[in-house]
Amino acid sequence: MPSVKQQPHLNDALLKKVHNENRTGRNSTSATNAKYDPDEDRGRWASKTEFLLSCLGYAIGLGNVWRFPYLCYRSGGGAFLIPYLLMLFLCGIPLFFMEIVMGQFSSLGFMGIFRLSPLFKGAGYAILIVNLICTIYYSIIIAYPLMFLRHIFSAKLPWESCENEWNTNHCIEVTDMAKHNFTTRGEFRTPADEFFHLEILKISGGIHEIGTVQWSLFAALVLSWILVYISIIKGIKTVGKVVYFTATFPFVILFILFIRGVTLPGAMKGILFYIKPEWSRLADLKVWADAAIQIFFSLGPGWGGIVNMASFNNFRNNAKSDSILVPIINCSTSIFAGFVVFSVLGFLSHQTGIPVADVATSGPGLAFVTYPQAIAMLPFSHIWAGLFFCMLFFLGLDSLFVQIESIVSSVLDEIPKVRPYKYAVTFISCFFMFLVSIIFATNGGMYIVQLLDWYSASVSVILICIIEVLIVAWIYGVDNFVDDIYFMLGKKPERIWHYCWKYVTPLILVFIFFTSIVFNRPVRYNDQVYPDWAVALGWCSCAISIICIPLYMLWTVCHRKGTLRENFTDSLKTKFWLPAQDDYRMAYAEFKTARKLMDELSGRNFEKVEMLKKV
Repeated sequence: MPSVKQQPHLNDALLKKVHNENRTGRNSTSATNAKYDPDEDRGRWASKTEFLLSCLGYAIGLGNVWRFPYLCYRSGGGAFLIPYLLMLFLCGIPLFFMEIVMGQFSSLGFMGIFRLSPLFKGAGYAILIVNLICTIYYSIIIAYPLMFLRHIFSAKLPWESCENEWNTNHCIEVTDMAKHNFTTRGEFRTPADEFFHLEILKISGGIHEIGTVQWSLFAALVLSWILVYISIIKGIKTVGKVVYFTATFPFVILFILFIRGVTLPGAMKGILFYIKPEWSRLADLKVWADAAIQIFFSLGPGWGGIVNMASFNNFRNNAKSDSILVPIINCSTSIFAGFVVFSVLGFLSHQTGIPVADVATSGPGLAFVTYPQAIAMLPFSHIWAGLFFCMLFFLGLDSLFVQIESIVSSVLDEIPKVRPYKYAVTFISCFFMFLVSIIFATNGGMYIVQLLDWYSASVSVILICIIEVLIVAWIYGVDNFVDDIYFMLGKKPERIWHYCWKYVTPLILVFIFFTSIVFNRPVRYNDQVYPDWAVALGWCSCAISIICIPLYMLWTVCHRKGTLRENFTDSLKTKFWLPAQDDYRMAYAEFKTARKLMDELSGRNFEKVEMLKKV
């Protein structure tokens, strides 16, 4: 729609009036245009495929493999898919669509989209802080698979047996564990458990014992950051090419592991354990809360990555189809990963005689202890271990570099003066985050990772999404937002989207927010109870981002001339929400003026009809 003349229902007389208003400066959007400083050299995806693969790489991460399968089994098996899919269509997809539209329409990152309501721009700074914290500790998590990969070239996988120098008297061969009762079994540790904690992490006795830097883990961390930097060195020009491999290769490996898994003895036992429905669990509020939380954190709204990737789209890209396709593939991958995981857990149960319920776990324990232990029992275990840890690494890598690219892009959006120095900004950002991440390569690093993962984004990201959807639906107005979609795509979205953005999705987000607080339990790692001061630090990592929102509101209202009420009202609604490209910006100004005039004419006609009725 390069010209307003292509908009339907605009006659020549109306167009003439629109052009006159724009020339005389009566259109507020046009009048403020001079203050708008878009980045004309921001770049675009070379193809739609690059955008879709980037979205898939960002959304499909380690949580799809190490969290969803266990959550599904624990929450009612196949019955869990009912609340899971409902939350996908009522909350996940509407949020995904909303953020893609915001980024694509404005060509701005997560800081810039709060031009919609400048009063809430503090939420943009909150996103920045959350991304910085999570990116820093996430970098060590993708270093762990590299540590495992280093050992696949040895004659024997070091986590196969208890015959290594780091093993303790508590180490017991997995095949011997069934000989002990459940209580006694808890006193022993598997070879994979001791390999991960005593050899890779060299873990200390608690968060109070930070210890020293483990140089082998430090080297893996350095390699991780080098690969991240190479992936984003030229922004989307390199990201768009790298994702062809990093986003597709994990799917190939996942399929290979699935074929191998389902052919193992005991696989069906594990799969049935995974999908067997427990319908009674649907009456449990926590099951619904877990489904909503899983959808929310899996798709990644509120983190800024979706907005940033969409900001590089062609203005006419079909945002709606992308917003449906990516979440469905993401959730399908989670479900499929469950078959991969539980087929192998069924095999482990079959080989050891331990019930599936006792070997099933989630999080790092599944990825770095239980699953590797099962792989070690397979023929050609080195090959399967190599495939599995390569998959984990690439699942984490593309999620990580998309987050960092989002941080860099938003900084460039906010500070136009540094745009010519993008390469330097990228390098400085990566180097700074690398330096901070070194603390996670210490003996107590894993305790800090668990603490930050537990608290830093738990509540803040949900609150950010609530603010986003309230701005779009209630402050900017869902009708105006739909008009923006109409201007971009030439077609209005179905009415169901209006109801989701305005009522359903905000209510679900509020539900997620409160259940996250109600069902929150104290952080633990390997049954280690964190001291009160550590828990307080965890909540501080959450509060440091949230506090940006009210502080920026106060600054916005107080630093301007005028009364507090005037400043509040003036900053609540936008004057700078425009497309970045000149031709679209001019057409949009005419489009908005025309819509306003049409509404006025419709209102006058309605008043005339009412007067005639009275006569």
